[in-house]
Amino acid sequence: MADPIEVAKVGVESFGTADWDRARAALTSDSVYEEFATGRRIVGVDPIIEANKGWKQAFPDARGTIRKAVASGSTVTLEITWEGTHTGDLVGPQGTIPASGRSVSLPAAQVVDVEGDKAKSTRHYFDLMTLMSQIGAVPAGG
Repeated sequence: MADPIEVAKVGVESFGTADWDRARAALTSDSVYEEFATGRRIVGVDPIIEANKGWKQAFPDARGTIRKAVASGSTVTLEITWEGTHTGDLVGPQGTIPASGRSVSLPAAQVVDVEGDKAKSTRHYFDLMTLMSQIGAVPAGG
């Protein structure tokens, strides 16, 4: 049986290197990705990969540093710092935010449910207002 922490880390690591084949291989076919800051709930491997590609387009150098990882059975919690530079357009349901050239550093957490050697679900928590402030889309402080 695979180490749940190592399975959970694949999503963060493969995003940083844009290794979409590795990311795809680490998800169950019916995997669910929930991004609470944006209100997105995405089901299925291909739609999840496309969502990740969208973030990577906006922040091509983005990487996550895993600060802490804790497992309870097959559920893993990752504490992450996402860092990158907003050099591509950020496309969302409210429209497009043009590249600002600004750097971001954003604390986040993911709770990953692991099934065998794949992620069954990922719940991603981050502060969208802090991100928007750091790229200049909203005034600092709200």
